Parts: sequence; structure tokens; C-alpha cells
Amino acid sequence: MENDWTKAHDSLSRITVFSNPNNEPVTISGHSDDLKCVGVGTDAAVFHYRYASSYAFKIYAEDKTDKIQTERNIYNLLGDSACFPVCFAADAHYLVLSYEYGVTLQDCLLQGIHIPEQVVWDVEVAREHVREKGLNPRDMHLKNILLQNGRAKIIDVSEYMQPGNDLRWEHLKSAYEAYYHLIDGRVVPFWLLETVRKWYNQRKKDFSSFDEFMKSVLKLFTFRK
Repeated sequence: MENDWTKAHDSLSRITVFSNPNNEPVTISGHSDDLKCVGVGTDAAVFHYRYASSYAFKIYAEDKTDKIQTERNIYNLLGDSACFPVCFAADAHYLVLSYEYGVTLQDCLLQGIHIPEQVVWDVEVAREHVREKGLNPRDMHLKNILLQNGRAKIIDVSEYMQPGNDLRWEHLKSAYEAYYHLIDGRVVPFWLLETVRKWYNQRKKDFSSFDEFMKSVLKLFTFRK
């Protein structure tokens, strides 16, 4: 592994990230030929630098930089765990993390890649580890979990100091156990995943239960497939 991640600083300084309302993904401004964006979230975007390939750089939105030190502290508390990346350093605008190869669970659905049950077990182990460290395993969803050599790697820990259970993982696990066999190996259209995401974030309160929500999703998939 390269030991000088600071060589990426000049290229990273050319990038500015802006947050958007309604929990929509961030907007990226600027460009560097040496950087590749490998992930976009609602608070930050993640980049890979060609001359320091073992690292990933998570650049936070201008109005979200107060979260950088919080996330660094979470990684320190989690310690050495195969379930999570390693955090090497924190800058004023970004975190320096280990680069984790693999495919997100969302991309697995988009590409028809099989998601093994081992992934579910790995996430359960990771969640227990988080609790043992006095943290709260929130915000675990399709874009935050990588399939890596048949195992799970969780790549966003930023909400683990927040209280409350957002039920995202519980619902995802229930959907996997009850319905994944219906789409296993099939390509799920992007528009369908986006519709489900928006329904889940904005309309789930309109359903009496998660099962009712999933039945509506299945009707949509059957009608438009």
C-alpha cells in the first residue's frame, strides 16, 4: 500500500461538493483527470486517485464538513474489523479511507448479480460489532454495502452516533428473505429501484406495514417488467 496519500491533495482541492434538499444525492463541481468518482451520497462523494490506488477520499459537501471528525471518531471506535474500511486520516474537507473494491448491492440488482445469503449474515455480525462498541448501526442500505469476494463490506458509518432505529436494514433483510428469490439473477431496471427508493423515503407512512409496502412494489414490478 502506498504510504503517501497526501499526493492527492492538489487534485482533491479542485473538487467542490454541494448538498441538495430532500435528501437527494450531492452535486459535484470541478474536475481532475487523476480522480474518479466512485460513489455519491447525500452528504459526500467518494473519489479514487490514480496515483494512490489503495485509498479512497470521501469529500464532504461544503455545509456538511462538521461531520468529518464525527465519522473519524466512529472509525476509531470501531477499530480493526473486516466488516468496515480503514480510516487513515481526516482533512478539513475529506476523509482518507482504504479503497474497497466490489459491487454495491444496488449495482448487483441493476446487473443481475447474485447476492448470497452470506452477505446478510455478515451484516448481522457487523451490526453486533457496532453495538458492542457503543454505537448505533443505522443507515445500512443497498448503496452502503459492497459484495466483495462473496462477503459484505459496509462502506458508510457516518450515522452510527445518531440515536434511533431507522429500520432500513431490518426492512432490507425482510425483503431479501421473503422476495429476493423472485428477482435473483434478473436485471432490475434503474427506474424501478428509484421508484422504490422514493416511495420508501416519502410514502412508507401511507402503508399500514412493510409487507403492504412490498406488495405494492411487487405489483409495480409485475405490471412494468
